[in-house]
Parts: sequence; C-alpha cells; structure tokens
Amino acid sequence: MYASVIDWDNLWLAYRVAARGKRGAASVARFELQVADRLVELQAELRTRTYRPGPYTHFTIPEPKRRKISAAPFRDRVVHHALCNVIEPLFEARFIADSYANRVGKGTHRAIDRLQGFARRHRYVLRMDVVQHFPSLDHAILRQAIAEVIQDEDVLWLVDVILASGAGVLADEYDMVYFPSDDPSSFDYRLGSSGQGLLAACRPRGLPIGNLTSQFWSNVYMNALDWYVIRDLGCPAYLRYVDDFALFAGCKQQLWEWKGAVIKFLAARRLVVHESSTQVQPVATGIPWLGFVVYPSHRRLKRRNVLHFARRLQRNFDLFRAGRITFAELDASVQGWINHVRYGDTWGLRTSILNTTAWSRSSSP
Repeated sequence: MYASVIDWDNLWLAYRVAARGKRGAASVARFELQVADRLVELQAELRTRTYRPGPYTHFTIPEPKRRKISAAPFRDRVVHHALCNVIEPLFEARFIADSYANRVGKGTHRAIDRLQGFARRHRYVLRMDVVQHFPSLDHAILRQAIAEVIQDEDVLWLVDVILASGAGVLADEYDMVYFPSDDPSSFDYRLGSSGQGLLAACRPRGLPIGNLTSQFWSNVYMNALDWYVIRDLGCPAYLRYVDDFALFAGCKQQLWEWKGAVIKFLAARRLVVHESSTQVQPVATGIPWLGFVVYPSHRRLKRRNVLHFARRLQRNFDLFRAGRITFAELDASVQGWINHVRYGDTWGLRTSILNTTAWSRSSSP
C-alpha cells in the first residue's frame, strides 16, 4: 500500500490536485518552478522515511464563526493528497450513506435536502453538535480507528508523522475537559493507550483546520458514532455533517433517551456536545442546519448569514469602487452567495439585499 502512496503517478496526481485553483499563490509557484525535482526529492524522503512536515501558517477567519485555520506548506499538502488518494477509498466504503461533508457528491446542499426529507416523514428531531470539534479529537482514538483498517506499517508511519505535526496546533482553541474516567482511582493500566484513565487527559489532541487529512480523519473519528446511532440505537433517520448531526423519530421520549445514550457514547471518545442547544423539538418549528432554518415545507436563511453577506457585499463593492478589485472578482463573490442561498426560499431576500445594500451608494459623491 505504501508503494502506491509514493508512486510517481500518485505524487504527480496529488500535486495537480493540490495546486488546482491555487497557482497564483507564491508557495505553489515556487514548487512548480522545479516541480519534477521537488517531487523526486519528496519521493526519496518518503521512501527512506526521512520526510518531515514543515511549520504551519496560521490565520483566523471571523465568519460564519471564528476559526483558526492552520495551513501546511504546499509540499506537505501534496503528501496529504497522495496519502488520501490511496487510503480514503478504503474508509469511504465503511462510511454510512448519510455522512456528509468532504465526500464526493455529499456537500452542503445535499445534506440540506436530506434533512428536509427526514423532516417531512418524522414529527420530532434531536439536533446536536460537538463542542470544539477539531481541537478535541484525540490522536490515540483516531490512530486506533485508522489502524483497524490500515495494517501497512509504512502507511501508519506516515499517518503518525502527519498527526504529530498537528499536535498542539489548536491548543489555544481547546478548553480542557475532564471526564469521569480521568479520575485516578478509576485508572486501569490494562486498557492501554486506547483506553481511559488519567493519562488519557494528557494525550495529544487536535487536528489543524485546513489540512485535507483533518477533514477526512474527522469522518473516520465520527464514523463510530454514525454506526452506533443507526445500528445500536436503531434510529430510523439520522445524518451528520462534520460535527453537526440530527436524529429523527415520531416519539419525543425516544429521542430524549437517545440523547443520553449519544452523550455517553461521545464521552467515551472524549467529546462533549453543546447541552444548551441540544433539545428535542417538533420539526414544524424549523431546524437550524448549515446556515438555513429548515422546515418540512420550506427553508429560510439564518439572519446571521444575511448580515454577514450584506457586510461582505458592501465591503467588496467599496473595494471595487476604489479600484482594488475587479468587477469579475466582485461578481464572483455575489454569484457564489446566490448559488448557495438559492437552495432556500430567498428570492425576495436576494432582491432586497442586491437592490439596497451596496448598489444604492453607487450614486453618492
């Protein structure tokens, strides 16, 4: 398997995919200047296990909610793609159909369609999300989930190298959580590195938001929850998008019982949910989901998302008037937003924003 990862054709494909849409970036241009030599060097490092990832570049995005993004050097992103090209299909076959995000053909709009379909067939919903999802992911638990599928020691070595490169990257984003099993009196040495106990609280955690591997490994980590809800709890309608997930049923009491079971299951994987927003509610009241409020019969855009776009539109229009961006760049921003919100009942909203926000100032002195 490792031979497939470091195969020249796979590395070349990984480079092409990693560079797609980013050829204007300085780091990509530098790599492309001597692309064959750099890939040969990278292949040699991977073959001899002397490959070491470079430092991350960090920046924060404020919308739709504040996130710390950690970008790996371009050569490392090539390695991430090369690894995922080979191992991702093995895990893809093990994922449930209703796990969305970072999967081919399973994006935001497909997840919204599926949620609304469930809302039309069931009376109640339990929507949950994980607190500080990426900063919380435990490396030992993730490594065990990967090793259950991948037995190639060289591939696991590369997994370990990439995991180690991201340890602590999100430490400042994580609020320490201790679980009942962290009590020293409950520590059981027989459980080893994958078990619970005092040492579990000290294990490396966190996956850099921005790595292709992080998005993929998030699905690997949460796959156990998906199967637990469907197979063990017997939930008839369930879907997940990264760390947001929803369970549907015709009985409120059943969903309350499932809530307790899910919280306990996630605690065993060192994850907690937002208790305040985890409530059983009738689907008729609307389900907050991926920027929309979804009803059985229609969808509305969240007010926060409307305000974010209105501010961004005004800012981009001001940049256009100042000659700092082109009309094509302004238009691309607008069209991208329209393409997203058109999946909701937003015709009047779109008309109102585009007529009154930025354009109304174009005649001002």
